[in-house]
Amino acid sequence: MAGSALDRFLTDEAATDRLGEDLAMALRPGDVLALSGDLGAGKSTLARALIRALADDAGLDVPSPTFTLVQSYDTRIPVHHFDLYRLADASELAELGFDEVLTDGAALVEWPERAAGSLPASAVTVTLEQKGEGRLARLSGDGAAFRRIARSLAMRDFLDGAGWGDAARRHFIGDASARSYEIVRMADMEPRVLMNSPPLVLGPPVRDGKAYAEIARTSRTVAAFVAIDRELAAGGVTVPEIFAQDLERGFLLTEHLGSGAFLDADSKPVAERYGAAAELLAFMHGQSWPYAQEAAPGIIHEVPPFDRDAMLIEADLLVDWYVPAVTGAAPSEAVRDGYRAEWNALIDRLAAAETTLMLRDFHSPNIVWRPERKGHDRLGILDFQDALVGPSAYDVASLAMDARVTVSPEIEKATYGAYVAARQAAGPFDAVAFAEAYAIMATQRNSKILGIFVRLDRRDGKPAYLKHLPRIRDYLRRALAHPTLAGLKAFYERHGILEERAL
Repeated sequence: MAGSALDRFLTDEAATDRLGEDLAMALRPGDVLALSGDLGAGKSTLARALIRALADDAGLDVPSPTFTLVQSYDTRIPVHHFDLYRLADASELAELGFDEVLTDGAALVEWPERAAGSLPASAVTVTLEQKGEGRLARLSGDGAAFRRIARSLAMRDFLDGAGWGDAARRHFIGDASARSYEIVRMADMEPRVLMNSPPLVLGPPVRDGKAYAEIARTSRTVAAFVAIDRELAAGGVTVPEIFAQDLERGFLLTEHLGSGAFLDADSKPVAERYGAAAELLAFMHGQSWPYAQEAAPGIIHEVPPFDRDAMLIEADLLVDWYVPAVTGAAPSEAVRDGYRAEWNALIDRLAAAETTLMLRDFHSPNIVWRPERKGHDRLGILDFQDALVGPSAYDVASLAMDARVTVSPEIEKATYGAYVAARQAAGPFDAVAFAEAYAIMATQRNSKILGIFVRLDRRDGKPAYLKHLPRIRDYLRRALAHPTLAGLKAFYERHGILEERAL
Protein backbone atom coordinates (compact mmCIF):
# COMPACT_ATOMS: atom_id res chain seq x y z
CA MET A 1 0.00 0.00 0.00
CA ALA A 2 1.38 3.41 -0.96
CA GLY A 3 2.05 5.76 1.89
CA SER A 4 0.83 9.31 2.36
CA ALA A 5 2.77 12.54 2.59
CA LEU A 6 2.35 15.99 4.10
CA ASP A 7 4.49 19.07 3.53
CA ARG A 8 5.18 21.83 6.03
CA PHE A 9 7.17 24.98 5.26
CA LEU A 10 9.13 26.11 8.30
CA THR A 11 9.91 29.79 8.07
CA ASP A 12 12.36 29.90 10.97
CA GLU A 13 13.71 27.94 13.93
CA ALA A 14 10.60 28.74 15.99
CA ALA A 15 8.50 27.02 13.33
CA THR A 16 10.81 23.99 13.51
CA ASP A 17 10.33 23.95 17.28
CA ARG A 18 6.55 24.03 16.83
CA LEU A 19 6.73 21.07 14.45
CA GLY A 20 8.71 19.23 17.13
CA GLU A 21 5.90 19.92 19.61
CA ASP A 22 3.29 18.76 17.11
CA LEU A 23 5.16 15.49 16.64
CA ALA A 24 5.61 15.06 20.40
CA MET A 25 1.87 15.40 21.04
CA ALA A 26 1.20 12.54 18.60
CA LEU A 27 3.95 10.18 19.75
CA ARG A 28 3.11 6.81 21.34
CA PRO A 29 5.21 3.85 22.56
CA GLY A 30 6.44 1.81 19.61
CA ASP A 31 6.58 4.77 17.22
CA VAL A 32 9.67 5.41 15.10
CA LEU A 33 10.42 8.79 13.51
CA ALA A 34 13.12 8.66 10.84
CA LEU A 35 14.70 12.13 10.55
CA SER A 36 16.31 12.49 7.16
CA GLY A 37 18.23 15.36 5.57
CA ASP A 38 21.68 16.74 4.84
CA LEU A 39 24.03 18.11 7.48
CA GLY A 40 22.61 21.32 8.86
CA ALA A 41 19.09 20.60 7.61
CA GLY A 42 17.65 20.86 11.14
CA LYS A 43 17.27 17.24 12.25
CA SER A 44 18.87 17.80 15.65
CA THR A 45 16.90 21.03 16.15
CA LEU A 46 13.66 19.18 15.46
CA ALA A 47 14.61 16.27 17.73
CA ARG A 48 15.58 18.65 20.55
CA ALA A 49 12.23 20.47 20.38
CA LEU A 50 10.34 17.17 20.38
CA ILE A 51 12.22 15.80 23.40
CA ARG A 52 11.83 19.04 25.35
CA ALA A 53 8.09 19.04 24.67
CA LEU A 54 7.78 15.45 25.92
CA ALA A 55 9.77 16.39 29.02
CA ASP A 56 7.86 19.68 29.45
CA ASP A 57 11.25 21.30 30.01
CA ALA A 58 12.25 24.04 27.57
CA GLY A 59 15.76 24.15 29.02
CA LEU A 60 16.49 20.42 28.99
CA ASP A 61 20.00 19.63 27.75
CA VAL A 62 19.63 17.48 24.62
CA PRO A 63 23.13 16.76 23.28
CA SER A 64 23.66 15.23 19.87
CA PRO A 65 24.14 11.44 20.10
CA THR A 66 26.70 11.50 17.26
CA PHE A 67 29.39 9.80 19.35
CA THR A 68 27.27 7.80 21.81
CA LEU A 69 24.92 6.69 18.97
CA VAL A 70 21.91 6.78 21.31
CA GLN A 71 20.67 9.05 24.12
CA SER A 72 17.65 8.05 26.21
CA TYR A 73 15.22 10.33 28.05
CA ASP A 74 12.75 9.39 30.79
CA THR A 75 9.96 11.63 29.55
CA ARG A 76 6.15 11.21 29.56
CA ILE A 77 6.74 8.61 26.88
CA PRO A 78 10.33 7.32 27.09
CA VAL A 79 12.13 8.52 23.99
CA HIS A 80 15.41 7.27 22.56
CA HIS A 81 17.40 9.50 20.21
CA PHE A 82 19.57 7.55 17.76
CA ASP A 83 22.21 9.02 15.46
CA LEU A 84 23.32 6.39 12.93
CA TYR A 85 25.89 8.53 11.09
CA ARG A 86 28.75 6.50 12.54
CA LEU A 87 26.98 3.15 12.24
CA ALA A 88 29.33 0.72 10.50
CA ASP A 89 26.67 -1.81 9.55
CA ALA A 90 22.89 -2.03 9.80
CA SER A 91 23.24 -5.13 11.98
CA GLU A 92 24.69 -2.93 14.75
CA LEU A 93 21.24 -1.41 15.26
CA ALA A 94 20.16 -4.52 17.18
CA GLU A 95 23.25 -4.24 19.39
CA LEU A 96 22.09 -0.76 20.39
CA GLY A 97 18.89 -2.31 21.79
CA PHE A 98 16.67 -0.72 19.15
CA ASP A 99 13.89 -3.32 19.28
CA GLU A 100 13.84 -3.41 23.08
CA VAL A 101 13.35 0.34 23.50
CA LEU A 102 10.19 0.21 21.39
CA THR A 103 8.35 -2.00 23.89
CA ASP A 104 7.54 1.01 26.08
CA GLY A 105 9.09 3.96 24.29
CA ALA A 106 9.56 5.72 20.97
CA ALA A 107 12.64 6.25 18.81
CA LEU A 108 13.95 9.24 16.88
CA VAL A 109 16.47 8.15 14.25
CA GLU A 110 18.83 10.55 12.52
CA TRP A 111 20.53 9.28 9.36
CA PRO A 112 18.02 6.43 8.98
CA GLU A 113 19.54 5.62 5.58
CA ARG A 114 22.38 3.88 7.44
CA ALA A 115 19.88 1.35 8.83
CA ALA A 116 19.49 -0.12 5.33
CA GLY A 117 15.82 -1.06 5.61
CA SER A 118 16.03 -2.29 9.21
CA LEU A 119 13.46 0.20 10.51
CA PRO A 120 9.85 -1.01 10.90
CA ALA A 121 7.43 -0.45 8.05
CA SER A 122 5.32 1.71 10.36
CA ALA A 123 8.11 4.28 10.74
CA VAL A 124 7.24 7.85 9.79
CA THR A 125 9.91 9.65 7.78
CA VAL A 126 10.48 13.37 8.27
CA THR A 127 12.69 14.73 5.50
CA LEU A 128 14.12 18.21 5.99
CA GLU A 129 15.74 20.35 3.30
CA GLN A 130 16.73 23.98 3.00
CA LYS A 131 14.24 26.04 1.00
CA GLY A 132 15.12 29.69 0.55
CA GLU A 133 15.21 31.36 3.95
CA GLY A 134 13.47 28.45 5.62
CA ARG A 135 13.07 24.67 5.57
CA LEU A 136 10.69 22.30 3.89
CA ALA A 137 9.60 19.34 6.03
CA ARG A 138 8.02 16.39 4.22
CA LEU A 139 6.34 13.79 6.43
CA SER A 140 5.58 10.43 4.87
CA GLY A 141 4.38 7.08 6.09
CA ASP A 142 1.48 4.72 6.38
CA GLY A 143 -0.33 3.49 9.45
CA ALA A 144 -1.55 4.63 12.85
CA ALA A 145 1.48 6.76 13.72
CA PHE A 146 1.25 8.76 10.50
CA ARG A 147 -2.50 9.29 11.00
CA ARG A 148 -1.91 10.54 14.52
CA ILE A 149 0.74 12.95 13.31
CA ALA A 150 -1.50 14.19 10.51
CA ARG A 151 -4.23 14.88 13.08
CA SER A 152 -1.75 16.70 15.31
CA LEU A 153 -0.77 18.93 12.40
CA ALA A 154 -4.46 19.58 11.74
CA MET A 155 -4.76 20.65 15.38
CA ARG A 156 -1.96 23.17 14.81
CA ASP A 157 -3.87 24.50 11.78
CA PHE A 158 -6.98 24.79 13.97
CA LEU A 159 -5.00 26.77 16.54
CA ASP A 160 -3.67 29.01 13.78
CA GLY A 161 -7.21 29.73 12.63
CA ALA A 162 -8.12 30.66 16.22
CA GLY A 163 -5.19 33.09 16.48
CA TRP A 164 -3.17 30.68 18.60
CA GLY A 165 -0.89 29.26 15.91
CA ASP A 166 2.27 30.20 17.84
CA ALA A 167 1.11 28.55 21.06
CA ALA A 168 3.25 26.06 22.95
CA ARG A 169 1.49 22.70 23.25
CA ARG A 170 1.84 20.35 26.21
CA HIS A 171 0.03 17.12 27.08
CA PHE A 172 -2.64 17.60 29.74
CA ILE A 173 -4.75 14.49 30.20
CA GLY A 174 -6.25 11.60 28.29
CA ASP A 175 -9.07 9.27 29.22
CA ALA A 176 -10.29 5.79 28.46
CA SER A 177 -11.83 7.00 25.20
CA ALA A 178 -10.07 8.38 22.12
CA ARG A 179 -10.29 11.93 23.52
CA SER A 180 -7.20 13.77 24.70
CA TYR A 181 -6.47 17.23 26.03
CA GLU A 182 -3.53 19.62 25.87
CA ILE A 183 -2.62 22.86 27.62
CA VAL A 184 -1.69 25.57 25.12
CA ARG A 185 0.12 28.75 26.13
CA MET A 186 0.97 32.06 24.55
CA ALA A 187 2.77 35.03 26.06
CA ASP A 188 0.58 37.43 28.05
CA MET A 189 -2.47 35.13 27.71
CA GLU A 190 -4.22 32.83 30.14
CA PRO A 191 -3.56 29.19 29.21
CA ARG A 192 -6.28 27.38 27.32
CA VAL A 193 -7.25 23.77 26.75
CA LEU A 194 -7.11 22.14 23.32
CA MET A 195 -9.55 19.25 23.12
CA ASN A 196 -8.98 16.51 20.57
CA SER A 197 -12.23 14.57 20.25
CA PRO A 198 -12.26 12.58 17.01
CA PRO A 199 -15.63 11.40 15.73
CA LEU A 200 -16.56 8.09 17.33
CA VAL A 201 -15.73 5.02 15.27
CA LEU A 202 -18.53 2.51 15.78
CA GLY A 203 -17.46 -1.05 16.47
CA PRO A 204 -19.02 -4.20 15.04
CA PRO A 205 -22.72 -4.93 15.60
CA VAL A 206 -23.36 -6.64 18.94
CA ARG A 207 -27.14 -6.70 19.17
CA ASP A 208 -29.98 -6.16 16.71
CA GLY A 209 -27.51 -4.99 14.08
CA LYS A 210 -26.29 -2.12 16.26
CA ALA A 211 -22.85 -1.38 17.71
CA TYR A 212 -22.38 -1.19 21.48
CA ALA A 213 -21.90 2.60 21.38
CA GLU A 214 -25.21 3.05 19.55
CA ILE A 215 -27.14 1.08 22.14
CA ALA A 216 -25.32 2.62 25.12
CA ARG A 217 -25.99 6.08 23.66
CA THR A 218 -22.34 7.18 23.55
CA SER A 219 -21.90 10.58 21.89
CA ARG A 220 -20.48 10.40 18.38
CA THR A 221 -19.16 13.92 17.84
CA VAL A 222 -17.94 16.87 19.85
CA ALA A 223 -21.20 18.69 19.01
CA ALA A 224 -22.70 17.02 22.10
CA PHE A 225 -20.08 18.65 24.34
CA VAL A 226 -20.64 22.07 22.78
CA ALA A 227 -24.43 21.94 23.07
CA ILE A 228 -24.48 20.69 26.65
CA ASP A 229 -21.71 23.12 27.66
CA ARG A 230 -23.87 26.02 26.53
CA GLU A 231 -26.94 24.83 28.38
CA LEU A 232 -25.06 24.14 31.61
CA ALA A 233 -23.44 27.58 31.48
CA ALA A 234 -26.81 29.21 30.91
CA GLY A 235 -28.14 27.27 33.90
CA GLY A 236 -25.47 28.62 36.27
CA VAL A 237 -23.03 25.69 36.20
CA THR A 238 -19.32 26.45 35.82
CA VAL A 239 -18.14 24.77 32.63
CA PRO A 240 -15.36 25.77 30.20
CA GLU A 241 -16.04 28.68 27.88
CA ILE A 242 -15.52 27.62 24.26
CA PHE A 243 -13.37 30.06 22.26
CA ALA A 244 -13.13 28.16 18.96
CA GLN A 245 -14.62 24.97 17.56
CA ASP A 246 -14.36 22.63 14.59
CA LEU A 247 -17.25 20.24 14.98
CA GLU A 248 -16.46 18.24 11.84
CA ARG A 249 -12.91 17.35 12.88
CA GLY A 250 -13.56 17.35 16.63
CA PHE A 251 -11.35 20.20 17.88
CA LEU A 252 -12.22 22.70 20.61
CA LEU A 253 -10.23 25.52 22.19
CA THR A 254 -11.66 26.13 25.64
CA GLU A 255 -11.14 27.91 28.90
CA HIS A 256 -8.78 26.29 31.40
CA LEU A 257 -10.82 26.13 34.60
CA GLY A 258 -7.77 25.54 36.77
CA SER A 259 -5.70 22.73 38.21
CA GLY A 260 -7.22 22.47 41.66
CA ALA A 261 -7.56 18.80 42.53
CA PHE A 262 -10.93 17.67 43.81
CA LEU A 263 -9.08 15.15 46.00
CA ASP A 264 -6.57 16.03 48.73
CA ALA A 265 -2.78 15.97 48.40
CA ASP A 266 -2.80 12.20 49.05
CA SER A 267 -5.51 11.62 46.42
CA LYS A 268 -8.10 10.89 49.09
CA PRO A 269 -11.66 12.24 49.18
CA VAL A 270 -12.47 15.37 51.18
CA ALA A 271 -15.94 15.26 52.74
CA GLU A 272 -16.51 19.01 52.35
CA ARG A 273 -15.79 18.88 48.59
CA TYR A 274 -17.99 15.86 48.00
CA GLY A 275 -20.76 17.59 49.93
CA ALA A 276 -20.35 20.73 47.80
CA ALA A 277 -20.53 18.61 44.64
CA ALA A 278 -23.68 16.91 45.92
CA GLU A 279 -25.26 20.32 46.54
CA LEU A 280 -24.35 21.36 42.99
CA LEU A 281 -26.11 18.24 41.70
CA ALA A 282 -29.17 19.12 43.79
CA PHE A 283 -29.13 22.61 42.26
CA MET A 284 -28.91 21.13 38.75
CA HIS A 285 -31.58 18.51 39.36
CA GLY A 286 -33.98 21.17 40.58
CA GLN A 287 -33.98 22.79 37.12
CA SER A 288 -35.72 21.96 33.87
CA TRP A 289 -33.27 21.43 31.04
CA PRO A 290 -33.92 21.59 27.29
CA TYR A 291 -33.10 18.25 25.71
CA ALA A 292 -32.71 19.60 22.16
CA GLN A 293 -29.70 21.88 22.23
CA GLU A 294 -27.92 23.89 19.53
CA ALA A 295 -24.21 23.21 18.99
CA ALA A 296 -23.89 25.53 15.97
CA PRO A 297 -26.30 27.14 13.51
CA GLY A 298 -28.28 24.30 11.98
CA ILE A 299 -26.69 21.63 14.20
CA ILE A 300 -28.99 20.43 16.98
CA HIS A 301 -27.95 17.88 19.58
CA GLU A 302 -30.82 15.84 20.98
CA VAL A 303 -29.91 14.39 24.36
CA PRO A 304 -30.66 10.65 24.17
CA PRO A 305 -32.61 8.76 26.85
CA PHE A 306 -30.95 6.38 29.30
CA ASP A 307 -33.47 3.77 28.29
CA ARG A 308 -33.87 0.07 29.02
CA ASP A 309 -31.62 -1.01 26.16
CA ALA A 310 -28.82 1.30 27.28
CA MET A 311 -29.06 0.21 30.91
CA LEU A 312 -29.10 -3.47 29.98
CA ILE A 313 -26.19 -3.45 27.56
CA GLU A 314 -24.07 -1.64 30.13
CA ALA A 315 -25.05 -4.09 32.87
CA ASP A 316 -24.29 -6.96 30.49
CA LEU A 317 -20.61 -6.00 30.56
CA LEU A 318 -20.44 -7.79 33.90
CA VAL A 319 -21.46 -11.15 32.42
CA ASP A 320 -19.62 -10.52 29.15
CA TRP A 321 -16.24 -9.75 30.73
CA TYR A 322 -16.10 -9.94 34.52
CA VAL A 323 -17.83 -13.29 35.04
CA PRO A 324 -15.60 -15.17 32.53
CA ALA A 325 -12.52 -13.59 34.12
CA VAL A 326 -13.36 -14.72 37.66
CA THR A 327 -14.86 -18.11 36.82
CA GLY A 328 -12.66 -19.12 33.90
CA ALA A 329 -15.68 -19.95 31.74
CA ALA A 330 -18.27 -18.12 29.68
CA PRO A 331 -21.62 -17.80 31.47
CA SER A 332 -24.33 -20.20 30.37
CA GLU A 333 -27.50 -19.02 28.69
CA ALA A 334 -29.35 -19.82 31.91
CA VAL A 335 -27.07 -17.46 33.84
CA ARG A 336 -27.52 -14.75 31.22
CA ASP A 337 -31.29 -15.17 31.21
CA GLY A 338 -31.45 -15.05 35.00
CA TYR A 339 -29.29 -11.96 35.10
CA ARG A 340 -31.38 -10.23 32.45
CA ALA A 341 -34.62 -11.11 34.27
CA GLU A 342 -33.38 -9.55 37.51
CA TRP A 343 -32.36 -6.37 35.71
CA ASN A 344 -35.59 -6.05 33.75
CA ALA A 345 -37.52 -6.20 37.02
CA LEU A 346 -35.33 -3.48 38.55
CA ILE A 347 -35.61 -1.26 35.48
CA ASP A 348 -39.39 -1.61 35.72
CA ARG A 349 -39.17 -0.08 39.19
CA LEU A 350 -37.37 2.97 37.72
CA ALA A 351 -40.35 3.85 35.52
CA ALA A 352 -41.59 6.44 38.01
CA ALA A 353 -38.14 7.68 39.08
CA GLU A 354 -37.30 11.35 38.67
CA THR A 355 -35.31 12.01 35.49
CA THR A 356 -33.08 14.93 34.54
CA LEU A 357 -30.02 15.85 32.49
CA MET A 358 -27.75 13.03 33.69
CA LEU A 359 -24.07 13.89 33.17
CA ARG A 360 -23.10 10.19 33.45
CA ASP A 361 -19.53 10.54 34.78
CA PHE A 362 -19.90 13.03 37.62
CA HIS A 363 -16.89 12.00 39.70
CA SER A 364 -13.49 13.25 40.87
CA PRO A 365 -11.52 13.17 37.56
CA ASN A 366 -14.10 15.48 36.00
CA ILE A 367 -14.39 18.07 38.78
CA VAL A 368 -11.98 20.99 39.31
CA TRP A 369 -11.87 22.35 42.86
CA ARG A 370 -11.56 26.16 42.93
CA PRO A 371 -11.24 27.16 46.61
CA GLU A 372 -10.82 30.85 45.80
CA ARG A 373 -14.36 30.97 44.37
CA LYS A 374 -17.71 31.06 46.14
CA GLY A 375 -20.77 28.81 46.11
CA HIS A 376 -21.26 26.46 43.19
CA ASP A 377 -18.51 28.28 41.26
CA ARG A 378 -16.01 26.45 43.45
CA LEU A 379 -16.63 23.45 41.21
CA GLY A 380 -15.64 23.43 37.56
CA ILE A 381 -17.31 20.60 35.66
CA LEU A 382 -15.72 18.73 32.74
CA ASP A 383 -16.47 15.75 30.49
CA PHE A 384 -20.23 15.74 30.03
CA GLN A 385 -20.55 14.99 26.32
CA ASP A 386 -22.13 11.59 27.02
CA ALA A 387 -24.98 13.11 29.06
CA LEU A 388 -28.38 11.42 28.81
CA VAL A 389 -31.90 11.96 30.06
CA GLY A 390 -32.00 9.56 32.98
CA PRO A 391 -32.59 9.10 36.71
CA SER A 392 -31.17 11.92 38.83
CA ALA A 393 -29.97 9.27 41.28
CA TYR A 394 -27.38 8.04 38.77
CA ASP A 395 -25.11 11.08 39.07
CA VAL A 396 -25.37 11.04 42.87
CA ALA A 397 -24.22 7.40 42.82
CA SER A 398 -21.42 8.28 40.39
CA LEU A 399 -20.15 10.88 42.86
CA ALA A 400 -20.74 9.13 46.18
CA MET A 401 -19.28 5.82 44.92
CA ASP A 402 -16.39 7.37 42.99
CA ALA A 403 -14.87 4.67 40.78
CA ARG A 404 -11.32 6.07 40.92
CA VAL A 405 -10.98 6.69 44.67
CA THR A 406 -12.10 4.87 47.79
CA VAL A 407 -15.01 6.76 49.33
CA SER A 408 -15.63 5.50 52.85
CA PRO A 409 -19.16 4.58 53.92
CA GLU A 410 -19.12 7.67 56.14
CA ILE A 411 -18.29 10.07 53.29
CA GLU A 412 -20.73 8.31 50.99
CA LYS A 413 -23.47 8.74 53.59
CA ALA A 414 -22.55 12.41 54.13
CA THR A 415 -22.50 13.07 50.39
CA TYR A 416 -25.86 11.40 49.89
CA GLY A 417 -27.23 13.28 52.90
CA ALA A 418 -26.03 16.65 51.60
CA TYR A 419 -27.84 16.02 48.33
CA VAL A 420 -31.11 14.96 49.94
CA ALA A 421 -31.03 17.86 52.40
CA ALA A 422 -30.53 20.36 49.56
CA ARG A 423 -33.36 18.86 47.52
CA GLN A 424 -35.72 18.88 50.52
CA ALA A 425 -34.80 22.49 51.32
CA ALA A 426 -35.71 23.50 47.75
CA GLY A 427 -39.19 21.95 47.75
CA PRO A 428 -41.12 18.66 47.76
CA PHE A 429 -38.84 15.64 47.35
CA ASP A 430 -39.64 11.93 47.68
CA ALA A 431 -36.64 10.70 49.65
CA VAL A 432 -37.92 7.11 49.86
CA ALA A 433 -38.32 6.72 46.09
CA PHE A 434 -34.96 8.39 45.58
CA ALA A 435 -33.21 5.95 47.95
CA GLU A 436 -34.49 3.03 45.87
CA ALA A 437 -33.43 4.65 42.59
CA TYR A 438 -30.02 5.44 44.07
CA ALA A 439 -29.45 1.79 45.06
CA ILE A 440 -30.52 0.53 41.62
CA MET A 441 -28.40 3.04 39.74
CA ALA A 442 -25.37 2.47 41.98
CA THR A 443 -25.67 -1.26 41.35
CA GLN A 444 -26.07 -0.81 37.59
CA ARG A 445 -23.11 1.57 37.35
CA ASN A 446 -20.74 -0.53 39.45
CA SER A 447 -21.74 -3.73 37.66
CA LYS A 448 -20.92 -2.01 34.39
CA ILE A 449 -17.59 -0.76 35.74
CA LEU A 450 -16.50 -4.24 36.85
CA GLY A 451 -16.99 -5.35 33.26
CA ILE A 452 -15.32 -2.29 31.74
CA PHE A 453 -12.21 -2.54 33.91
CA VAL A 454 -11.74 -6.21 32.99
CA ARG A 455 -12.34 -5.37 29.34
CA LEU A 456 -9.70 -2.65 29.48
CA ASP A 457 -7.26 -5.29 30.72
CA ARG A 458 -8.20 -8.24 28.51
CA ARG A 459 -9.08 -6.47 25.28
CA ASP A 460 -7.12 -3.22 25.42
CA GLY A 461 -3.98 -4.27 27.30
CA LYS A 462 -4.49 -1.84 30.22
CA PRO A 463 -4.01 -3.94 33.38
CA ALA A 464 -3.75 -0.89 35.66
CA TYR A 465 -7.54 -0.77 35.91
CA LEU A 466 -7.66 -4.12 37.72
CA LYS A 467 -6.44 -2.49 40.93
CA HIS A 468 -9.82 -0.77 41.23
CA LEU A 469 -11.85 -4.00 41.31
CA PRO A 470 -11.88 -4.53 45.12
CA ARG A 471 -13.26 -1.01 45.57
CA ILE A 472 -16.00 -1.55 42.99
CA ARG A 473 -17.01 -4.85 44.60
CA ASP A 474 -17.28 -3.05 47.95
CA TYR A 475 -19.50 -0.40 46.39
CA LEU A 476 -21.69 -3.14 44.96
CA ARG A 477 -22.12 -4.74 48.38
CA ARG A 478 -23.24 -1.39 49.80
CA ALA A 479 -25.77 -0.76 47.03
CA LEU A 480 -27.14 -4.31 47.13
CA ALA A 481 -28.06 -3.87 50.80
CA HIS A 482 -31.26 -2.10 49.77
CA PRO A 483 -34.24 -4.50 50.09
CA THR A 484 -35.35 -3.88 46.49
CA LEU A 485 -32.15 -5.51 45.29
CA ALA A 486 -32.49 -8.70 47.34
CA GLY A 487 -33.08 -10.85 44.25
CA LEU A 488 -30.06 -9.52 42.36
CA LYS A 489 -27.93 -9.74 45.51
CA ALA A 490 -28.79 -13.43 45.85
CA PHE A 491 -27.93 -13.94 42.17
CA TYR A 492 -24.52 -12.26 42.64
CA GLU A 493 -23.79 -14.32 45.74
CA ARG A 494 -24.84 -17.53 44.04
CA HIS A 495 -22.40 -16.94 41.20
CA GLY A 496 -19.50 -15.67 43.31
CA ILE A 497 -19.55 -12.20 41.76
CA LEU A 498 -18.90 -10.39 45.04
CA GLU A 499 -16.05 -12.67 46.18
CA GLU A 500 -12.58 -11.17 46.46
CA ARG A 501 -10.55 -12.65 43.62
CA ALA A 502 -7.20 -11.77 42.11
CA LEU A 503 -7.15 -11.51 38.31
